[in-house]
Amino acid sequence: MVQDIAFADIKVGDKASVSKTVTEYDVYTFAGVTGDFNPVHINAEFAKQTMFKERIAHGMLSAGFISAVLGTTLPGANTIYLGQELAFKAPVKIGDTVTATVEVIEKIEGKNRLILKTTVTNQAGVVVTDGKATVMKK
Repeated sequence: MVQDIAFADIKVGDKASVSKTVTEYDVYTFAGVTGDFNPVHINAEFAKQTMFKERIAHGMLSAGFISAVLGTTLPGANTIYLGQELAFKAPVKIGDTVTATVEVIEKIEGKNRLILKTTVTNQAGVVVTDGKATVMKK
């Protein structure tokens, strides 16, 4: 269910999260949609020879979970994504359950803009993606 929180009702400190277990299907589908067939994502034999020792999910897949929070939960429907700073801190492996969390850190009245801290963690609480988003709430 998609929420639609009015800009006036959003406060600095508000937080929301979504969680998802990353599957092999997710990785292959993301590769197909984006055209990113880097073998570290889709070739198990190749990935064994990398520093990760196994396939990892695309970094931008974890960033997509941030978009899911912004568009469905906080601020929700009618949110326009204006910008995102990202740092990929750790790999996401197939089978990991990741939680994307956004927290309002600044509210810009008059422009209906929000600055949000964006974090994705794995099931062990390790930060895999860290950043900051700018959105406009219609």
